[in-house]
Amino acid sequence: MKVMFYVQHLLGIGHLARASRIAEAMAAQGMSVTMVTGGLPVPGFPAPGIANLTLPPIVAAEGFSGLVDQDGQPIDDAFRARRRDALLSAFDQLAPDSLLIEAFPFGRRQVRFELLPLLDAAHARPNRPLTLSSVRDILQANRKPGRDEETVETLERFDAVLVHGDPAFARIEESFPLAARIAGKVRYTGLVAPPAPLPAPDRHDIVVSAGGGAVGAELIRCAIAARDLLPGDLDWCVLTGPNLPQPEYDAIAAMAGPRLTVERFRKDLAGLMASARVSVSQAGYNTVCDMLVAGCQSVLVPYASGGETEQSLRADKLAALGLASSLPEDGLTPTAMAAAIRAALARSGQPRLALRLDGAAETARMLSRMAAAR
Repeated sequence: MKVMFYVQHLLGIGHLARASRIAEAMAAQGMSVTMVTGGLPVPGFPAPGIANLTLPPIVAAEGFSGLVDQDGQPIDDAFRARRRDALLSAFDQLAPDSLLIEAFPFGRRQVRFELLPLLDAAHARPNRPLTLSSVRDILQANRKPGRDEETVETLERFDAVLVHGDPAFARIEESFPLAARIAGKVRYTGLVAPPAPLPAPDRHDIVVSAGGGAVGAELIRCAIAARDLLPGDLDWCVLTGPNLPQPEYDAIAAMAGPRLTVERFRKDLAGLMASARVSVSQAGYNTVCDMLVAGCQSVLVPYASGGETEQSLRADKLAALGLASSLPEDGLTPTAMAAAIRAALARSGQPRLALRLDGAAETARMLSRMAAAR
């Protein structure tokens, strides 16, 4: 089976990392997978062995006020046309049996200029590909009237919605008000988590991570300041993320010492967490998956700027289950951070919640079953 998997990352690497993990699982089950990506390149993604078509890169402008190219210039109609034409050409040449589109139409409305024509092309083919929307378990709330209705209408052109979560933890109706109208299309895959990790070669008591790093600098600075309020024999590892601007990284790296390791990125984050006593991070999907696989206690500072709701909902649900402490991003202080870490250290070793974490492999199995049933 030939699969075309479209993923557009605009800020951070979460969407790309999750999609790459799914693509690896599909390839492992014998599918020929081509990922179409349209953000700035990220080393290591997609995974080696996965075919990758890169569209002219776009990123979110500051405050998500629009889209800009890799030089920071606002994109124009000519730029959009080049991307659209490249995407449609790739679709025609590949002629996939299945088309997966990540996030859309629940998100990524900014790139509908190319995705709506892609859906048109898919439906115009005599042998129409199986067309699926691939979304995380908790969606960002739409603040503009009519947007949810627009999403439902667009989903009429999709065969199914693959929700990468466990309904025992989060159901789509909790974050999408019109979920009842698409209930027949929804399929829960389980969380797209990494395999059970091998322990990292180095062990740290506290692991602080900021995902891609584009918006996590304040969390890192606050966590480092909290060290002075905690026992001095704790060993810390700080991962700033690959997207943290170099001057900010240099300033944080200058704080490194005998019990404080600072690095940009580690592929074995789940392994670091597995051998740690406490993880401190935002509450993005992939980081929480790493946390659940690792089984460590966590302090979560959900990203909430610009009206973002997804991470706060996830952090609150984990806190209610006793799996994490949740601190608001607004007004974060070293004192509050130190208190949360102290409480998490006291919770170490408590039983964990059993959730389905094999979402990547189950996505591949679902795709095979749906294709066979057509």
